[in-house]
Amino acid sequence: MIPDRAPENAENWEELMKDVERVIMPGVTHWHSPHFHAYFPTANSYPAICADILSDAIGCIGFTWISSPACTELEVVMLDWLGQLLQLPSEFLASSGGPGGGVIQGTASEATFIALLAAKSQVIKRWKEEDPTCEVHTIVSRLVAYTSDQAHSSVERAGLLGQVTMRMLPSDEDCSLRGVTLQEAIQEDKANGKIPFFVVATLGTTSSLGFDNILELGPIANQEGLWLHIDAAYAGSAFICPEFRPLLDGIEHANSFNFNPHKWLLVNFDCSAMWVKDSRQLTEAFTVDPVYLRHEQQGLVPDYRHWHIPLGRRFRSLKLWFVLRLYGANELREHIRNHVALAHRFEDFVDGDDRFEIIGDVILGLVCFRLKGSNELNERFVKEINEGGKIHLVPTIVRETFMLRFAICSRMTTSNDVDLAWEEVRYHATLLLAAQSKEE
Repeated sequence: MIPDRAPENAENWEELMKDVERVIMPGVTHWHSPHFHAYFPTANSYPAICADILSDAIGCIGFTWISSPACTELEVVMLDWLGQLLQLPSEFLASSGGPGGGVIQGTASEATFIALLAAKSQVIKRWKEEDPTCEVHTIVSRLVAYTSDQAHSSVERAGLLGQVTMRMLPSDEDCSLRGVTLQEAIQEDKANGKIPFFVVATLGTTSSLGFDNILELGPIANQEGLWLHIDAAYAGSAFICPEFRPLLDGIEHANSFNFNPHKWLLVNFDCSAMWVKDSRQLTEAFTVDPVYLRHEQQGLVPDYRHWHIPLGRRFRSLKLWFVLRLYGANELREHIRNHVALAHRFEDFVDGDDRFEIIGDVILGLVCFRLKGSNELNERFVKEINEGGKIHLVPTIVRETFMLRFAICSRMTTSNDVDLAWEEVRYHATLLLAAQSKEE
């Protein structure tokens, strides 16, 4: 559909835009359609789009404060604004005057990996101080990290990339990792000569929106000297609402916390907010300081190149600034509440039809449900819904139970769209069950 080689001579805008419609748009999955109910939301808004345009026009590469002071300083302030909306402990805020603060990463996957690498660096440093003769590779071979069997695949991948053992601990019937499970695993590993050093707790798992019990996990991690990282990629946006803030209780025990404004807070991708209580633990792990990147203000202001993997970074805090100012906290809260109400509307539809069952509690904007029957039946069910082309869902499996996930994703979704989706679900259920009855 496009030539094998780049053109030698310039082409015109009109032909290019025609090709966007001809070549690109037919192959685009419309994540912002009100009939898209797969995965989790990816945020989108006019203010954030305009801020991204401005960022691209400014074109700064803000790896150090001196390379563009406004790029660094606005990010410091925006992460404090956002942290205050979440009611994070003051230790996580730059305005506290301590070593804590926030930084924008690209994704929650990056934030988890960064936290793991920082924790790994700290534990190696500690063991080397206690025994200078101990080889680094010997220490690393004994390291073990923990997370729930419901955690996102990126957590397991962080262990793989960090070359440490990542144990996937069993969650309870509510898909929550509990303190006793973590404590038993730590004791077992220490008895076997391992070095427990890192635990990832998830608030709002991808499969079923389970919440690990950080009120139990936190004190254990602190007592045992483990770095506690909390991943709230999707659910974190809801914590700006007072009624959902209790889901974050226990955050005071964490070393680092992350969520994605680019999922549910109307900030376009990419914008993943990460906070740490002690930024020195990041900079000690990642600092490489060639002469050409040094400046006179080093140590007085953050140089975010030491807080993550890439050197170059875009002016992403503009998106937060525009969205927080042009919507305001109250309108963002109403956006969250509206999505939650729409999810409960769909839940009521499912609950009122005895052919279906709901799996787990509906807490935020996700409903997990299935036809009563076999996994194979539900595999056929989601396949036929998606092939119908009117709505889009994705399935998941929790404890060998195959289910469908219905997520409220688009900021344009209304009750009429939820009603349409339910009618589509009912229609395909009726067809499938009728066909199954004939087959029997």
